[in-house]
Amino acid sequence: MNYGQFLHMLPEASLVLALVIMFFADLMLGKGKKKVQTLGMLMTVLLVAQIVSCAFVGPAEAFGGLYVATKATQVMKIILTLGTLLVVLVAQSWLERDAEKLAGEFHVLVLSTLLGMYVMMSSGNFLLFFLGLEMASVPMACLVAFDKYKNRSAEAAAKFVLTATFSSGVMLYGISLIYGTVGTLYFNDVAGRFQMLFSVAHYQPSLLLAIVGLVFFFSGLGFKLSLVPFHFWTADTYQGAPTAVTGYLSVVSKGAAAFALLVVLSRAFAPLTEYWEYLLYIVIVLSITIANLFAIRQSELKRFMAFSSISQAGYIMLAVIGASQMGMASLMYYVLVYVVANMAVFAVINTVEQRGNGSTMMSAYNGLYQTNPRLAFLMTLALFSLAGIPPFAGMFSKFFVFMAAAQQGSFLAYFVVFIALINTVVSLYYYLLIVKAMYINKSENPLPTFTTDCATRVALVLTIAGIVLFGVCSCIFDGLFAFAA
Repeated sequence: MNYGQFLHMLPEASLVLALVIMFFADLMLGKGKKKVQTLGMLMTVLLVAQIVSCAFVGPAEAFGGLYVATKATQVMKIILTLGTLLVVLVAQSWLERDAEKLAGEFHVLVLSTLLGMYVMMSSGNFLLFFLGLEMASVPMACLVAFDKYKNRSAEAAAKFVLTATFSSGVMLYGISLIYGTVGTLYFNDVAGRFQMLFSVAHYQPSLLLAIVGLVFFFSGLGFKLSLVPFHFWTADTYQGAPTAVTGYLSVVSKGAAAFALLVVLSRAFAPLTEYWEYLLYIVIVLSITIANLFAIRQSELKRFMAFSSISQAGYIMLAVIGASQMGMASLMYYVLVYVVANMAVFAVINTVEQRGNGSTMMSAYNGLYQTNPRLAFLMTLALFSLAGIPPFAGMFSKFFVFMAAAQQGSFLAYFVVFIALINTVVSLYYYLLIVKAMYINKSENPLPTFTTDCATRVALVLTIAGIVLFGVCSCIFDGLFAFAA
């Protein structure tokens, strides 16, 4: 084996180095609040350095196609690392207050999860893809259970582990069926052999086996994306996990899984496009519609954001329909905008939770504008972006995924886009429920006036700047479109 090929995996190698540095820093530093602050600063520096290292790495291939990183893959790694940086900033106040002794473990688990996502997105083989997925899922289960002495956190972790185990088994069974059909697990070879097999009329049994394998594989990844009907774990897990971890689940994990799905469908399952497109049509309509209807009924904000994330996952899948350059660019742009908008919301939720006796009920936000007007205003901007209201970036992200889906050109694609447009109006209604609580609803005991910590302020500045600038600066999407080629 030529070990020099590991040099082509520079983003993964630098992330492993960051993980080792954080591990030894946790061992060598003392105890107390000072240690938590030092670890937070070190983690921030390491993630910024990771973004820089990814920015200067070009396309790479190693180990005979086992590892394949395109320009789009490197850009997606930057986006997810940015999302992780925001999560770390938001989590800082919670770590200092409630998890002082476990700050080092938190940062190590976050980096381990991110490493798994890197491997998953850069895989050119189904086994490496599965390995990366499990590398991300196992540390994520530990993060969900971080508040282990709270009943809801333990319940959330149990449900996450059970569904993750089941989904992994379903996916692995689908991969075994694919291998049984074509005799290889490399994405490019799988596509070529599918094309060769299906051109022969008497290989119809192989076609049926391949379609079943595709459905099982998609179902397994559907659990990770919390698409309907694979979403049942989402609300309980989001509610029980620490707020910062919930934000990490909703943006970084979902973005990595969506990108990986697009890569696998466009490369390995390209000859089966006519089959997985129908599967996507059904899942998109169900995810957006059902999630919106359930979100209206929620009074607990983290459960509310869980159904919002299910709906947003449906919108992201619109970009997968085309499986083209436009689809890849619109998916990366949507995830980028979703990262900043959703993390802005979770930054506010985390702040209010820390100052409001641990409450995440929507009623806790009644009259927030009277006591904390700037926080209420920032929350409103983030919600408007999630709803797709112009001129914020969320409107442009929805427009681009609609356009990517419509480029497919079929009647069903137009119909799905139409359903998504109608659901955008529904989502506007339930996002405005929070705005109504902050600006109109009155409270006898509103939250007192308070100041946010420095790390949360930085996170809010970065997210709000992204919400405004990503929509105004057209060069951002143009750059993503060029990298998606």
